[in-house]
Amino acid sequence: MPTPRPFVLLVDDEPHSLSAMRMALEDEFEILTAPDAAAAARLMEEEWVQVVVCDQRMPGQTGVEFLTGLRERWPETVRLLITGYTDPSAIVDAINLAGIHQFIAKPWHPDQLLMAVRNAAQLFHLARENERLALEMRRLASTSETRLEKRRRALRQGQGFDSVLRAPNSPMNATVDAARHYAAFDVPVLLTGEQGTGKEQLAQAMHLASLRADRPFYALDLTGMPDELVMVELLGARRGAVAGGTSRIGLIQKADRGTLYLSGIETITPELQLVLLRILSGRGFTPVGGQETLTSNLRLIAGAGTDLAALVTEGRFRADLYYALAVAEIAVPPLRARRGDIAMLAQHMLAELAARHGKLVHGFDGPALEFLESYDWPGNLRELSNEITRMLILAQDSVLGADLISRPILQGPPGEDGAGRLTQAVLAGAGSLKERVELIEMRILRETLTRHRWNKSRAAAELGVSRVGLRAKLDRYGVKDPAERQATPEEEE
Repeated sequence: MPTPRPFVLLVDDEPHSLSAMRMALEDEFEILTAPDAAAAARLMEEEWVQVVVCDQRMPGQTGVEFLTGLRERWPETVRLLITGYTDPSAIVDAINLAGIHQFIAKPWHPDQLLMAVRNAAQLFHLARENERLALEMRRLASTSETRLEKRRRALRQGQGFDSVLRAPNSPMNATVDAARHYAAFDVPVLLTGEQGTGKEQLAQAMHLASLRADRPFYALDLTGMPDELVMVELLGARRGAVAGGTSRIGLIQKADRGTLYLSGIETITPELQLVLLRILSGRGFTPVGGQETLTSNLRLIAGAGTDLAALVTEGRFRADLYYALAVAEIAVPPLRARRGDIAMLAQHMLAELAARHGKLVHGFDGPALEFLESYDWPGNLRELSNEITRMLILAQDSVLGADLISRPILQGPPGEDGAGRLTQAVLAGAGSLKERVELIEMRILRETLTRHRWNKSRAAAELGVSRVGLRAKLDRYGVKDPAERQATPEEEE
């Protein structure tokens, strides 16, 4: 008996859009269409719908409003939103309220839509299968987990490509698309990018999307590790070869038929470079203190924080190893190049941290997000996570304000150019003495007022100026209370 095709509900008030989506999907799915939210709700009552694809801009209810209500009544249905907006706060609202699984940016391509719906239908199937397996496991009173269950649990917990949060217009989209493409091909991959940009998360997502997904994934950071320790960790050791006397299995052997991710590959010595080259060339390896040569059918994904090609030119990295590693090379952008993603990332991190620490919060206010988005984040995702953790700990209200943000971030310049250029950059930069002193003074004013929640009396007292003098400086530099800016008529779009 053939497997029934999943039902997909398309919601859009434009008939030609519904027709185009139907043509892209009808070969693989049973298609239902609705011109508005009311008609869509009636169809949900009548049919068992696995995936809903909804346009954001519709008369009556918006896509987010409709999907929010749908989430409450049919939480298992996977929800996709077609949108042309890129406002980070709107994206965050869509994620928090409607539980959007994926955004599809306009104009969409038929192949892109088909792939998104395929993934959504697979997610629905996996979720149902997980529920069935959970019931079966409880019935059998078994504590063991099969490899397949582990894989499904990992996917459910968001360790795949969907866990890489990004906006519809994010530069991270091209990175994820490339990683998704190479994931199915059993070749070495080199991920390049600064520390803390999420290379290991991307490597794990590639593993889960590969044919090796039911086998183990291991990760090791080589940065700063001595050769002796790296050799033992990677190659293993025979009894008596290391302190403790017991034999040890290395990661290369453990990752057989699985995936091994090695970060900090640019830091390894020539000896270790030769060891990795031999493994990638299929010539095997010898455990520390051993005599035999072992082989391992692993997939190696390497992470580099610098340009390996430049190191090859300088003679500091083997060219043959570089080309063996970089069959596919994918650049992971730093957080300062992903300003449109910061609000989404911050909200997601805050939700996870609040749940971990048992503290009830609802998000950030507008000025706080503005400061976070303006900063350059040289420490990337790790620095952002640290900052949000500190804000959460200090918070007294359910909404985190800008007054909780660290002073170096508050002292950064406002605007779209970011804030990685702090006081040291001003001191070393160009410009007259007067211009540079005024720039520092403006940043101090802005930071002090933000910490005091724009209480000008307290700020003036801390700075040792009169309230009148403080207001004159604010007018001179154009520094305004964000609440006052929001109260003014909207600027021309």
